[in-house]
Amino acid sequence: MDYPIITTERLRLRGWAESDLDAFANLNANADFMTYLGDRKPIDRAESYRVMMMLVGHWALKGYGLWLVEDRYSHEFIGRVGLLYPEGWPALEVGWGIHPNHWGKGFATEAGSAAADWAFQSLGCESLISIIDPNNNASKAVAVRIGEQYDHNEFVKDRDCEIFKMTKTDFYQHKA
Repeated sequence: MDYPIITTERLRLRGWAESDLDAFANLNANADFMTYLGDRKPIDRAESYRVMMMLVGHWALKGYGLWLVEDRYSHEFIGRVGLLYPEGWPALEVGWGIHPNHWGKGFATEAGSAAADWAFQSLGCESLISIIDPNNNASKAVAVRIGEQYDHNEFVKDRDCEIFKMTKTDFYQHKA
């Protein structure tokens, strides 16, 4: 499958390869990373493989998904960022997950903004949301930095979540 590749000042967002499993499994085994995701518990290598295959499948079925994020120059694994709209989601989401070793460096904002720009330009979508755990203040700050605003609370997969939202107009006015 041909994934679009996005380059930013410091990052490269690219498609997944089977050789990415070690780095992805390391991310998913990190308790700090998993605090606000899924069942909030680390997952093992086999489950990471299944998740990676779901991410690849999302691209195959929908033409968009989460990219692997790496350092543009060293190619070091940074995390995963992109677009999701699985069954049961309230709308198209821009989401980010950066390895804790790279928190606080602005990578989620840089990659999240690039993913949103791609969604608005390439998919022609008019709005995006982010589904955020109410206790995840760092993720809420990223949402605001890329141009989203708190919209409402909603139960998603039986969890209370805060929904942040932006329109295409909001995004480009925020970037100006």
